[in-house]
Amino acid sequence: MDSDSALYDFMEMVCEDPRIGPSHISLFMAILYYSKIRDHQIPVSVYSKELMRQAKISGMATYHKCMRDLNELGYIRYIPSYNPILGSLVYILSKEL
Repeated sequence: MDSDSALYDFMEMVCEDPRIGPSHISLFMAILYYSKIRDHQIPVSVYSKELMRQAKISGMATYHKCMRDLNELGYIRYIPSYNPILGSLVYILSKEL
């Protein structure tokens, strides 16, 4: 899935989802950004500090809540690594999933 179609699908779905707020949207866009600069790699290896900076999220609790929500609501599949060298893995899920 390319980043344009992933963004389009995501925006179509969240338009009708009252559980998703601005922090969720900016975090998802940051994930897409890192996927794109890493040649559309899926899963994309991400680091919380990079995503937080890109998404303009300043609190670690907000970051974790948004990641958990996006994961539980089926927008992404998030696999935390707990290893600062490897980074966590994020799968961007398609509209059909």
